[in-house]
Order: sequence, then C-alpha cells, then structure tokens
Amino acid sequence: MSFIHLRSITSPLLVVAMFLSATFSPRLMAEGEWVEGQHYQVISPPVAVGASDDVVVTEFFWYGCGHCYTFEPMLTAWGKQLPDGAVVKPSPAVWNEPMRMHAKAFYIAEVLGVKAVMHPVIFDAMHVQRKRLVSRLELRDLFEDNGVDPTKFDKAFDSFGVDSQVRQADARARSAKVSGTPTLMVAGKYLIETRGAGNQTNMLEIAQHLVERELAAR
Repeated sequence: MSFIHLRSITSPLLVVAMFLSATFSPRLMAEGEWVEGQHYQVISPPVAVGASDDVVVTEFFWYGCGHCYTFEPMLTAWGKQLPDGAVVKPSPAVWNEPMRMHAKAFYIAEVLGVKAVMHPVIFDAMHVQRKRLVSRLELRDLFEDNGVDPTKFDKAFDSFGVDSQVRQADARARSAKVSGTPTLMVAGKYLIETRGAGNQTNMLEIAQHLVERELAAR
C-alpha cells in the first residue's frame, strides 16, 4: 500500500480558494475525455455502499495522511454543490493498528453526534499539533477537551456498533482494492485515485462526471 504525505502542510483555506478557482475556471479537459481504465477504474464486482437511493461518493481517507488533510476542505466545498440524489460519505482506511484506532475515533464521533466538530479537530491534532493519537487515553483526552463526556466516549469506544463499523470500513476498502488515500469511489462502481486522475481537483471533476452519469441513468 502507498500513502502520500506532505512535508509541509498547506493552509486548508488556501486549498479551498485554489479549488474554487479551478472549479470555476475553464476546464482543462472535457468530461468526455475522462478515460475509463486510465483516469478512473471500474470496480468488479461493485462494492456495497449500504441501502440508499442516493449516488454515494465514498471518500477513503486516513487522519494521518497529509494529502487527506489538504483534500478535506476541497471535498467539503465540492460536496455542498452536489445535486440532489448524491451524497459524500467518508470511510476510514484500516490497514494497521494505529489506523484502526483512528477509524474508531471517526465512528465514535459519528455515534456521539459530534462528527462535525471532531472530524476537523482530529485532522488538526495530527497535522498541526503533531499528535499521534494511537492510544485510547490520547483520544479520550482530545474528545473531552472538545466537550465530550469521557464516560460516553468510553461506552462508545467499547461498543459493538463502533467495532462493527470499523470492520465494515476495512472490508469496503479491501473490496474496492484501495491502496492509498485519499481515494474516491462513486456508486460502488468506480475508483478514482490521485495517480490516475493527475491531481485532487481532477479527482473531483471525474467524480462529478460519474455522479451525473449515475443520476441520469436512474
């Protein structure tokens, strides 16, 4: 597996500005020129993304990935512009024990209803404060510092539901043959990686193209 890290972290606000500028500038490539097998891959068999009538754009990410950190504000801005019937759903990658701990943090935040707060906080803790967050105590302290009752954190940490979601995320990434982060999957059928797309802006352009294709087919 391969992960891409940044030696120096670009400001998320700057990244958003760059993304929006690229989005509303003339496209460098027409939609019809995105080539299957070159810019994105077809997943066979398709990966289950849950019971939903929406076109699901799955974001495979890792809190410790520098490129995921800079991609997050771009993806958030893009997701808000998606048409009705399409939605972005993050899915943490789980290939070792530290990543499993970070995946638990994501689902704990989701279960406790604090994902909107904790998702950027966890990214910042790892990339700005340089915390590793590889222990239960580190995560509990971070959640408590951001208003979460430590007793509720412990209950979620030990819950079957959170462990089950972590296992499902692991199975989802393995089924899609994800080898690095960030990676996008559209409707469980198409995989978009930075290497094939060329850059993160192109990843979102390709995802937009595939989302529109799926919505039209429905």
